[in-house]
Amino acid sequence: MDAKESSEDYLEAILIISNEKKVVRNIDIARHLEFSKPSVSIALKKLKEKGLIEIDGDNLVTLTKEGLEIAEKTYQKHLGITRVLISLGVDKKTAEKDACRIEHVISEETFNAISEHAQKMLTKVKKEG
Repeated sequence: MDAKESSEDYLEAILIISNEKKVVRNIDIARHLEFSKPSVSIALKKLKEKGLIEIDGDNLVTLTKEGLEIAEKTYQKHLGITRVLISLGVDKKTAEKDACRIEHVISEETFNAISEHAQKMLTKVKKEG
């Protein structure tokens, strides 16, 4: 896993956890990603240095504006790719796993084209059905 992919995974995890809970702690991130607490601490330090997250005195983690933008973009790709793969007949677990890898390397142009195509196909199916 490269640094960009790792950063996006952490930011996405923080976003998901913050949508489920009021606060995000290191342990929540470690559990979500199934990583060790020391690994998470090191990664969070790097994200903080990049200005993508903030960690307050109580060790609560929040996304900065830039971190939130990256997290939301990554998460939207994840959801969209997962939906497309499931619609193609891929089982949900495999689709989610594959989407997690694809979301980091797919270009905006390709993702947008896939999304537009999927929307057109969905509209066509609704009209025919």
